[in-house]
Amino acid sequence: MNREELLALLKPEITRIDQTMRNDLAVINNTLLAEIVHYASFSGGKRIRPLLCVLSARICNRDDDDLYQLAIAFEYLHAATLLHDDVIDHADTRRGQPSVNSVWGISAAILAGDFLHARAMFLFGLQCKSRCLELISHTTGAMVEGELLQMANARNFNQSEDDYFQVINNKSALLIASACETGAIFARAGEERITALRSYGANLGTAFQIIDDLLDYQGDPQQTGKVVGNDFCECKMTLPLIHALGRATGKEQDRVLGLLAGPVEERRRALAEIRELINKYQGFARARQQAGQYIERALTELEIFSSAEAGPVKKILTSLGRYILTREK
Repeated sequence: MNREELLALLKPEITRIDQTMRNDLAVINNTLLAEIVHYASFSGGKRIRPLLCVLSARICNRDDDDLYQLAIAFEYLHAATLLHDDVIDHADTRRGQPSVNSVWGISAAILAGDFLHARAMFLFGLQCKSRCLELISHTTGAMVEGELLQMANARNFNQSEDDYFQVINNKSALLIASACETGAIFARAGEERITALRSYGANLGTAFQIIDDLLDYQGDPQQTGKVVGNDFCECKMTLPLIHALGRATGKEQDRVLGLLAGPVEERRRALAEIRELINKYQGFARARQQAGQYIERALTELEIFSSAEAGPVKKILTSLGRYILTREK
């Protein structure tokens, strides 16, 4: 199916996820907390993680109201992570709007993130018991490790692909893998199917992050809600630049490393030069090719589900993988 058909099929699901979140967040008694949490939760998120939880349960033959109560916990975890990331990065904007920390302050952003994390863990315990709590506790711990690893690598401008993939696996791919795995566990699927959906999610999540890193250099700010070249300005070594530096001349490497070690204003002025260098050494093309390879690995995992049995859900999961490669925001 094409992009428009996929989005049309997913729209009712996203609407139901949003309504479930609104109903659930009605438990908040504090007016300020409610305002911040709603601002953080309903500012344009794609709902990829709860969608994958729902679709993974459905392909394993479970679909009920409790499933959506479980799925929204993944959106809460994701939103909590973004709130805390913006504090760590001193970010002024998120999705093209002022960040929570820039509007309400650092303390309020941290506390709102803590609330969303706590609410997520409550829902996991309520709907999926000990196995899911163990899985999510491992995942959130790995996400913290990934953030700390990224901080430790912040001044390491000679990172390898292995360094890069270790960070994005912990920070991004594991949560998406957990959403798929949890959906399958909730549906009481067999271990083989649980493993297949976890692997589908891990590969999908890795490709998703690679495309995110490409959009940082090549995206339209009106679509992405992000300033082009922000990763380079923040000295983040992502896959396109790692590829380019690995093939660049010594003089070109010195130029890039000098920019990364210098003031941010110089990096902003040099963005066009850096994009040209990455393109010269096929950094963008090679990163996109790798994203495509991860998507193919993800789709291979769906072969365990017969088309006759899985019906339209398998087509949606397949199309979602293809869509990730072509997304513009």
